Amino acid sequence: MTPLNNILENCNLCPRHCGVNRLAGAKGYCGQTAEIRAARAALHFWEEPCISGKNGSGTVFFSGCSLRCVYCQNREIALDGQKNILGKVITIPRLAEIFLELQAKGAHNINLVTPTHFIPQIRESLIMAKDQGLTIPIVYNTGGYEEVHSLQLLDGLVDIYLPDLKYRDAGVAARFSNAPDYFEKAKEALQEMYRQVGDPVFVEATGLMKKGMIVRHLLLPGQVGESKRVLRYVHETFGNHVFISIMNQYTPMPQIISDPAFEDIARKVTDEEYERLLDFAEAIGIELGFRQEGETAKESFIPPFSGEGL
Repeated sequence: MTPLNNILENCNLCPRHCGVNRLAGAKGYCGQTAEIRAARAALHFWEEPCISGKNGSGTVFFSGCSLRCVYCQNREIALDGQKNILGKVITIPRLAEIFLELQAKGAHNINLVTPTHFIPQIRESLIMAKDQGLTIPIVYNTGGYEEVHSLQLLDGLVDIYLPDLKYRDAGVAARFSNAPDYFEKAKEALQEMYRQVGDPVFVEATGLMKKGMIVRHLLLPGQVGESKRVLRYVHETFGNHVFISIMNQYTPMPQIISDPAFEDIARKVTDEEYERLLDFAEAIGIELGFRQEGETAKESFIPPFSGEGL
């Protein structure tokens, strides 16, 4: 019994602290046992330009999630934890093979999407794959709701952290993600992520990021004020030592449109809302950032979860 397995016997990987024995088949808030379950492993072209590059990011979409936001675009793999959630069970050695296969396809990096509840298994797979020739950067792509002690298991293995910072206000976090402690946990997590990877480093010839942190923030309808508080916190805390990706791709999914409790977010973000937020970012001195242009609130950001590449 390894220490990593001990974690899964009384799981406290995420701030939910369910304490269930996932090794025995129990499921916590994430909806997953100790078996790795994923829904897709393929080249992906919809990340920030320094992540996707020309060839694409080698994304592995894991099933389950410890946040399960009400507006989730990946609901079919993230939310239905107590039902027959989409995804295929894979072993630790198979996950290592997948990383190497994506590298062989020309992926600029390995992009771990919603990986929190599988950190111990991913750690073992990364070590195995690196021993077998995995050399491209590792991207940890997360909703930001993390425990520092779990992130520390990845110290030296992850090159690029790609966390969300979704909310500043506890009430907003409770309403949309059932996580009133979201900001307190996320700010500690971001500090740990930055400690591990430091300032951004790029490959000069290609403009691809090889080390650093990009903090993502998705603007929600009617929440410009909340978004301003988030951006101000990131900039005041990290200055221009991290990139900030300000996103307008919010798409009202069927579960939102049909629920009168969320009528206020059953629409896309307006151009005026997004421009106000971008103007604010510029006014407070944010220099390292990404913006989205054109019609981004569409299903092209939601890939088919068909089990490709698994």
